[in-house]
Amino acid sequence: MPEFSLDLARDGAQLCAGAASTEIRALVHLFAGQPQDVAGVRLFGQSELTNLLSTGGALGSIAASAIGKAARPVRAILFDKTVSANWSLSWHQDRVICVNERIEVEGFGPWTKKGGKHHVAPPFAFLARMVTLRLHIDDVPAGNAPLLIAPGSHRLGLVRESDLASVVQQCGKHMCTADAGDVWIYSTPIVHASMASTQPCRRRVLQIDFSADELPGGLQWLGV
Repeated sequence: MPEFSLDLARDGAQLCAGAASTEIRALVHLFAGQPQDVAGVRLFGQSELTNLLSTGGALGSIAASAIGKAARPVRAILFDKTVSANWSLSWHQDRVICVNERIEVEGFGPWTKKGGKHHVAPPFAFLARMVTLRLHIDDVPAGNAPLLIAPGSHRLGLVRESDLASVVQQCGKHMCTADAGDVWIYSTPIVHASMASTQPCRRRVLQIDFSADELPGGLQWLGV
């Protein structure tokens, strides 16, 4: 695997070219067993991901290079955009985490439930120390709905929904095109979006959030 010098401080995102090309075959098999034609599938307890996400694995080692050896996967999602499921997501920040159970801790809230799991908005400092990795199973040229990011927006703290358009105008847009096996790593709270494909074809992505933090007050990450 190539070596990378990770510095997310300025733009908040970086391409790791060809970082996980050898893992693609196993992930294609994993995708085949998941629900189809849905925007995203949350993964739990998938043994196929253990080596990939460990600190010695293709993805875990990239996360550890960015946030330290204590990095661990705390959320995994499969995205599968197709001709029949050509969805889009407007500009937003990822600002909640998934935990084992609801425990009231100062600074954590509001609470929601998604897929029967407890989600809570943590203090921004926790999000700011997290990274998100996206491993591309398919080629993602400009017409196949690459991730869009607003470079540097991760340094602005929590952005109100009413301010998202002005933040994108201020920071600009970057299109995260990729080849199969490429990995994009970015600061989890960066403002980002995903448009519908203009040249629809298969666009499968494994997205993993990593954190090196322990949670306070008895809260525990639900994990992957």
